[in-house]
Amino acid sequence: MATEFKNLIDGDWTAGAATVENINPSDVSDVIGAFAQADAAQLDDAVAAGRSAQRLWGATGLEARQAALDFVGQELMARADELGTLLSREEGKPRAEGKGEVYRAGQFFTYYAAEVLRQLGENADSVRPDIEIDIRREPMGVIAVISPWNFPTATAAWKIAPALAYGNAVIWKPANQTPASAHALAEILSRAGMPAGTFQLLMGSGGKIGNALSGHPGISGVTFTGSLGVGKQVAAAASANLTKYQLELGSKNALLVMDDCDLDLAVAGAVAGGYSGTGQKCTASSRLLVHKSVHDTFVARLMTALEAIKIGHALHEGTQMGPVVSAGQLAENLGWIAKARKDGAEIATGGERLTLEHEGHYMSPGLLVGTTNDMALNREEMFAPVAAVQKIDSYEQGLAIANDTEFGLVGGIFTNSLARATHFRRNIESGCVTVNLPTAGTDYHVPFGGRKNSSSGPREQGRSAAEFYTQVKTAYIRAGDPE
Repeated sequence: MATEFKNLIDGDWTAGAATVENINPSDVSDVIGAFAQADAAQLDDAVAAGRSAQRLWGATGLEARQAALDFVGQELMARADELGTLLSREEGKPRAEGKGEVYRAGQFFTYYAAEVLRQLGENADSVRPDIEIDIRREPMGVIAVISPWNFPTATAAWKIAPALAYGNAVIWKPANQTPASAHALAEILSRAGMPAGTFQLLMGSGGKIGNALSGHPGISGVTFTGSLGVGKQVAAAASANLTKYQLELGSKNALLVMDDCDLDLAVAGAVAGGYSGTGQKCTASSRLLVHKSVHDTFVARLMTALEAIKIGHALHEGTQMGPVVSAGQLAENLGWIAKARKDGAEIATGGERLTLEHEGHYMSPGLLVGTTNDMALNREEMFAPVAAVQKIDSYEQGLAIANDTEFGLVGGIFTNSLARATHFRRNIESGCVTVNLPTAGTDYHVPFGGRKNSSSGPREQGRSAAEFYTQVKTAYIRAGDPE
């Protein structure tokens, strides 16, 4: 019988109204555990507890708040191997990637622990004589964190850590595909010395708990990372109460490969950007815009690199690409391949379901050629280890195609021309840009986010996080006459 893992509500580990089993995508016979599913009454209890706890946490001294976040960060980094193995077991990314993600999550907490002590306000003189102005940032209240399954620890960390650093309470609704990593992080947070209810874990489905949390009148802010469709639902639910929201949504990132680039570097960048994490990331470069003069050579080298990738159980030594997260995701990925072929794309390599030693959700990395930007696979986010090549005649054409999308998260280019790289950085319609590097997320101390339908609301990470997790208060003070 599977071990049951409970929600954390007002400092107590609490059974849910039901449980769901968590299955290892590398080996579907491996049941990781049964995880509690919260109900509406528990959600109300959590919001009430969070509102009470936030008043205590917001009034807690800076050094105590700094110590709590540093405690979490240090433990995550110290246990990166153990918790990274757990993450890879339930999500499917290779163990080295899981370990790296947990370590990076620890760095988010230690960074924001330091930010607690760097919370400086502003002051000014009024236009009226003998009046001073004090401008400071204060907590929002209770923040709902709704995080995805593809980076279950890191994405949660870059939301939870700043929310707590700036004095808010947090209710976290993680994805049901990766509850074990969520429970492990929640267990560490439960021992960080914060008042009961400051941090709470509510596992459950997005349709029930996620929507209800977004629309709850006791919530002060909602931060969400996920698909565009679900993000619109979160925004609608939050807007009903004029609740502040921050959304990181879909993408369709382009990588330009120019005729003057280092082709070996470009191939390596396309593999890392498009296929690491089994392609299940919002920063994946799934559109490869390749100059006609290097197109055939680039495709041939990329095919060779993809066919050499070792696919297997996420926890096995030497595995370079694990399974996709679920049977449903695998079926969706294979559906994209079939649709692409119907639309006229050619399968250069891969894109097939694989049968390996353990029964799991495996597929080979796919590369499609002969595609155009009006095809569905170049318009919609796939979340698959699949990239589509488009042949371009010029840099100008490539830039225009790159910008011809409803999304705008990351844009990348491989070129040895400083002028071209500079023009690209200034004219690509995306929130993040890479030059001679794989498309990827940003470091923890700088802003992350996109344009168009990729993001809505203030940026995440770095000092920009204060824009969402705090509210500004402007105070006027008359000093009075000196004696």
